[in-house]
Amino acid sequence: MQAQLTSYTDLELQLLLNKDRDHAFNLIFDKYWKRLYAYAFKIYSDEEICEDIVQEVFVSLWEKSENTPIINLEGYLLRAVKYKAINYLRNLKFKPEHEQILASIAIPAKAERLLEYNEFEAIVESKINKLAPRCKKVFMLSRFEDYTNAEIAKKLNISIRTVEKHISDALKQLKASLSATELSLMVILMFQ
Repeated sequence: MQAQLTSYTDLELQLLLNKDRDHAFNLIFDKYWKRLYAYAFKIYSDEEICEDIVQEVFVSLWEKSENTPIINLEGYLLRAVKYKAINYLRNLKFKPEHEQILASIAIPAKAERLLEYNEFEAIVESKINKLAPRCKKVFMLSRFEDYTNAEIAKKLNISIRTVEKHISDALKQLKASLSATELSLMVILMFQ
């Protein structure tokens, strides 16, 4: 099988997707599964979750390959893994090692991209500033200062359930006011 994999370029595999979808998909899966899994594992070191992420990427490829032209197969698959992993991590409380990994994910350095990034950061900050004062305080302590819910409850002299409610309300408001892409970028912002 390995000889068969190396005999196909990505362009040939993409063209084969239009002609013999099942065969092409199997070849793409065999060629990229290990690499995509390793990439997902660099972002989040949990075997089962990484397997799920890669599986979801291949399901997405299968669903989109009929209607969406893919210009760069390898780039498409790697970006899909990165975004699936970030979306998975979005609602988690991060450990320091996760923050380091997210911080190491390259953000485009071009001046134009940096300007867009800075503008987006200002948008997110303004959305957070629109939260109710207590809700904002709880959210900031939780997501930006790494306090546990119990620590926040003690610090602010409120119940843990109230802390959870404030965090939930903050996330709902932010999700409602930001697009999916902006939410993904917000995750990266929170851990720089």
